[in-house]
Amino acid sequence: MAAKQNAARREREKRPFEPGPVSTLAAGAPKLDRLIHERLRAGMVSALSVNESLTFNELKKLLDTTDGNLSVHARKLEEAGYVACAKSFVGRMPRTDYRLTGAGRRAPGALPRSHGGAHSGHADK
Repeated sequence: MAAKQNAARREREKRPFEPGPVSTLAAGAPKLDRLIHERLRAGMVSALSVNESLTFNELKKLLDTTDGNLSVHARKLEEAGYVACAKSFVGRMPRTDYRLTGAGRRAPGALPRSHGGAHSGHADK
């Protein structure tokens, strides 16, 4: 019995791989930007698409993440040109503000800015 299974497996392995038919949905769908479609970065882009800007602490609280994790993902989006970062001081406290750039708004999978700031607790300025 095992000899028959091994022979059948060897025959299958000899045949070239032929993929099945491609669905029309997948064939016509736009390519996803893997940079944006990581969970935390997708959350950042979504939050920034409905807010003019958010501070580091607002994003950290909204996305329920750590300082280090948010910092690494924000830097990736900034290096790609999807997010702009502005650092300043309020009194003696450092403040980092993030906003979505034009490239970030046009990126495949970014939400259109049609919702205003209504879906989050942060009002637009």
